[in-house]
Amino acid sequence: MCMEQSSLLWPGALPRALEQGGAGRAAQLASLPSAGWISYSLKCDHVTACMQQDSSSCPWECENKGENQNRDLSLKPFISEEISMILGKTPTMWVDQGNYESERSFCLSPSPVGPTQVQVLSQSVAVTQHQAAPNGERPYKCMECGKCFGRSSHLLQHQRTHTGEKPYVCGVCGKAFSQSSVLSKHRRIHTGEKPYECNECGKSFRVSSDLAQHHKIHTGEKPHECLECRKAFTQLSHLIQHQRIHTGERPYVCPLCGKAFNHSTVLRSHQRVHTGEKPHECAECGRAFSVKRTLLQHQRVHTGEKPYTCSECGRAFSDRSVLIQHHNVHSGEKPYECGECGKAFSHRSTLMNHERIHTEEKPYGCYACGKAFVQHSHLIQHQRVHTGEKPYVCGECGHAFSARRSLVQHERIHTGERPFRCSQCGKAFSLKATLIVHLRTHTGERPYECGRCGKAFSQYSVLIQHQRIHTGERPYECGECGRAFNQHGHLIQHQKVHRRL
Repeated sequence: MCMEQSSLLWPGALPRALEQGGAGRAAQLASLPSAGWISYSLKCDHVTACMQQDSSSCPWECENKGENQNRDLSLKPFISEEISMILGKTPTMWVDQGNYESERSFCLSPSPVGPTQVQVLSQSVAVTQHQAAPNGERPYKCMECGKCFGRSSHLLQHQRTHTGEKPYVCGVCGKAFSQSSVLSKHRRIHTGEKPYECNECGKSFRVSSDLAQHHKIHTGEKPHECLECRKAFTQLSHLIQHQRIHTGERPYVCPLCGKAFNHSTVLRSHQRVHTGEKPHECAECGRAFSVKRTLLQHQRVHTGEKPYTCSECGRAFSDRSVLIQHHNVHSGEKPYECGECGKAFSHRSTLMNHERIHTEEKPYGCYACGKAFVQHSHLIQHQRVHTGEKPYVCGECGHAFSARRSLVQHERIHTGERPFRCSQCGKAFSLKATLIVHLRTHTGERPYECGRCGKAFSQYSVLIQHQRIHTGERPYECGECGRAFNQHGHLIQHQKVHRRL
């Protein structure tokens, strides 16, 4: 049964610290409504002291009888709201400052000869930290929300959620906490202490709950199952996050742009778009990233690590998302379809990029020259034109590239790999783009049309060359004689004339 809490006083048995407030105030305290028996409890971390002057009439008895029972105590304040009004003090805690032989000396239990009825004087609490209710009862009730607790300490801890009180402060960074145990865990961030070690792999953790979660990796235990798709998880928080895929719930909203997310960590990462914060820096090249996962992915450029391998063809990738996209090459699955033209894609992000062709949206602008791009990756690659950065280096010949794609294509020169095969004639190519162009020789498709004369071409580059007939542009100039050409191939052919002379 959940009871309301009370601060109780024994008339005429006030502590000396209270009597210092004067006879008038003592009289006021003694005049508070009572039903004969009223007990005033003093709270320490582990000690409750009986303050009755006449121990024979005290309704509480010490478990170690006779030891320090009438000791004159030095107290710090804890008082109920009524008492605080009389004393003119802010409600706080009377804490015993005395030195005792043992905590047990002042641990009290109800006396069998004591009274059974007391009068509730206050909704404030003066209960012992260690006091627990028997038989699973929850007698300590929060007056704010009605929630009940079996221990008074749990109630006091809970009440801080309403008051916002955070009395435990980290001496290193100043961060405050409502519980001392949480502060103790937090301190390990500064000390580096990881006292909980896995007996399987030796990995250490700051918090015991993290070790318990980690153990499930070894046992394979996944106790939290999604009722929609039956997917199982090791942690309840992971299940809750997963369920938002089915419900569409996005409870974490960016206050700056209103964009919503299904997880708080994703929101925090997104907010760095606005702040420009990039806390994760590469130790090799100094490049910084807003998300740790992106840093880990980037570091594989330097290490050459490719931990994600395709089970179909054995091809390895440095990023899991790229492997997932690659799987669709084998399955042929293209679940994402454009509502404008009906073109289908194997990945949602590819569809989103494609849709900008129709909307002509180019949200990513270069800070150096103002040029805008459909994709963020294209902007990053373009910016290397200004910075001269070439982070992708060939392990065979040392040739460096500004784009990862260019390195992958280049490496096929050394390996001789031609992964893109024509289904019509069996011819293989090292580049997917080359295969697409080749397929048009079979289909007769010419998607690139000249706006001047209507002539169509199978390749975009050929259309650009053709348009120079109309514009008169000749960008390729001979360094020997200054003659200019509209195609690079024509310049190469011309330069042979000088070499023969």
